Amino acid sequence: MANRVSRWPLKTRFGRDQRIRRGITLKKLIVLAATAAFIATPAAAAPGDTSTAQGAATAEVVAPITLVHVNGASLNFGTFTTGDAGGTVTVDQAGVGTAAGEVTLLGGSVEAADAFTVAGDANRAFTIATAGGSVTNGTDSMNFTTSAATAGTLDAAGAAAFSVGGTLSVAGGESAGTYTGSYAVTVAYN
Repeated sequence: MANRVSRWPLKTRFGRDQRIRRGITLKKLIVLAATAAFIATPAAAAPGDTSTAQGAATAEVVAPITLVHVNGASLNFGTFTTGDAGGTVTVDQAGVGTAAGEVTLLGGSVEAADAFTVAGDANRAFTIATAGGSVTNGTDSMNFTTSAATAGTLDAAGAAAFSVGGTLSVAGGESAGTYTGSYAVTVAYN
């Protein structure tokens, strides 16, 4: 009976059955193989299931828009007198001035619209925004609003020009003197 082969494997040194250990290893191997096959299936798909092409990209840089105040130009509300009730002086974009209320423009008074030039990308449209402001003689001040076109288009050479008019509010009783001030103008491409 010494040569008799046992159907059951020998116990290992730790008392575990070799067959069980092989079964666990084999089971893990089967699970791993099935997982790998499942994951790899899309990669092994037929050539007609995917397609790749190159897209196109473009960019265009244009000349920056620049705004320049015409040298010597000014929104000039002219020379006038005022009563205690005050009034307004309006200068249109063509530079024509009119007075209302107790404000009287004097003979020889020169009213003028302000002037700006714009440069940039040829034939490109742009917007114009003007803000109001105030004029002061150091003691008294008067507020004004501005009026201008709200849009323009650069010509084939990339140039344009526009004028700014406005309305000055005169409270009445302001002291005599020369009043000065400023206001903001902004242009931007559409």
